[in-house]
Amino acid sequence: MPRILSHAGLRPLLFVLLLLAGLCLHGTSHAADAPKEGVLLVAFGTSVPEGMPAFKAVDAEFKKAFPGSPVVWAYTSQIIRKKLAEQGQPVGGISDGMAQLAKDGVKIVRVQSLHVLGGEEFSALERAVLLDVSKHPGRFDAVFLGRPLLESKVDAQELATLLLADTKKARGKNAALVIMGHGQSHGRADLAFEGVWAVFKAADKNVHMATVEGARTFEDLLTELKAAKVKQVVLAPLMVVAGDHARNDLAGDEEDSWASQLKKAGIKVDAHLKGLGEMPGTAAIFVRHAKESTDDLTKEPRKP
Repeated sequence: MPRILSHAGLRPLLFVLLLLAGLCLHGTSHAADAPKEGVLLVAFGTSVPEGMPAFKAVDAEFKKAFPGSPVVWAYTSQIIRKKLAEQGQPVGGISDGMAQLAKDGVKIVRVQSLHVLGGEEFSALERAVLLDVSKHPGRFDAVFLGRPLLESKVDAQELATLLLADTKKARGKNAALVIMGHGQSHGRADLAFEGVWAVFKAADKNVHMATVEGARTFEDLLTELKAAKVKQVVLAPLMVVAGDHARNDLAGDEEDSWASQLKKAGIKVDAHLKGLGEMPGTAAIFVRHAKESTDDLTKEPRKP
């Protein structure tokens, strides 16, 4: 026959069960009381449909990395926001995104820049977030700002590995890789870009770079290619999305595009029109920056 416990024997068992239940309730209460966290992804924006796969890949990576947290997008370009609104695909600005996160009950915000380097656009992003925080004091417990894609040598080495692997098949055995960065007309990103170029060059001597704006010009690039006696290249953008610059300035049919000018110089040209955001691994760098940031814009900077 099965053995039946006496009342005396049940008491220790009941005590243990009640203790476990209390611990579970305490843990649930603690989780419920924890401040809700949300993410604001900030990009310049794109209205080019071919550029959207990059943003979708980044969005998916963040939702995976921050399960249960709202992930909201903001575009800094007013022109792009207006164009998308006219097409019935509205995307808000930074203040709109912050307001949405507050509406969602978020108390800790992680603003993540989707810029490649810390140039003029990133500075404008930081100012906009600070302005929003100052207009709404106490709305959030903390607002952390994640740095752009390439902030350190480690970031550049990681991206170089990804891009070289992604373009390996297109290059074959003989083609050099020509990379277009954006740059900035006042030169704010020049030194950072030189560092990125040096890291890529160390990884593969047949990599060549220039920018749409800034010190490292297409003319410098062409001189470098001729000196190296390059006969064949694969073009690729150093941009999160393969948007207007990639499809027109880099690989377009216009006379002043890089592709047209290289062909005129007798160089065979192929294009690898894929945004950095589409490559597996790029979004992971952004996620790392978002998670590692301790730069809380709601507080005074901490000093050692």
